[in-house]
Amino acid sequence: MRREAARARRGVVSVIAYERMAFAAEHDHYDATAVGPRVRALREAMGLSLRELAVRCGVSSAMLSQVERGETSPTLQVASRIATGLELRLSQLLRLDESDSVTIVRSGERRVEGNPRRGHRAEVLTPPIPGQRAELSLHTLAPGAVTGGSDDPPMHEPGSRETALVEAGEVVLLCDGRPYPLAAGDCVTFDADLPHHFENPGPLQARLVAVVSAGLRRS
Repeated sequence: MRREAARARRGVVSVIAYERMAFAAEHDHYDATAVGPRVRALREAMGLSLRELAVRCGVSSAMLSQVERGETSPTLQVASRIATGLELRLSQLLRLDESDSVTIVRSGERRVEGNPRRGHRAEVLTPPIPGQRAELSLHTLAPGAVTGGSDDPPMHEPGSRETALVEAGEVVLLCDGRPYPLAAGDCVTFDADLPHHFENPGPLQARLVAVVSAGLRRS
């Protein structure tokens, strides 16, 4: 019995060792020089200071600063903590989930959303890349259509910001209870974590392009 237990323990240890080896091998080919600038860009996009990110991930501000400036390459353990603080998986931070640096969304491949009952069609133009902090979408509104109810809760995470360009027709943005009339060619930027929606009050179809940037701090 003791021999069998010892063998079982050795087997468990071997499995754990192989799993760790596989994990290390999988992440062995990342570009260490690209990690620093990526960490800084993601941190700034989330509106975090070095100290705030340090608190979130359990890595000192000094170490984070060295990583961002490229003065040191983080170990996988440190990189994993940083990824957690940035709300990413380690593979997303190291861009191992991305097969190429260029991704094309063909016109027939767009994700379609919106509310048909309100005459609203939304096409997401950006690909679903892990860790992406912005989304570009094309919205088509039939006459009298709206993109949401005026009593809807905020649709985006706190700190999000949206920019919309009216391509055709006329729309009205209702943001936090206030109306903002917009004509073709007008561009508006607003805090997207506030209750908001677009309306098409005119007799013609309206079209607008919107970009939502997630987690940006208001300034």
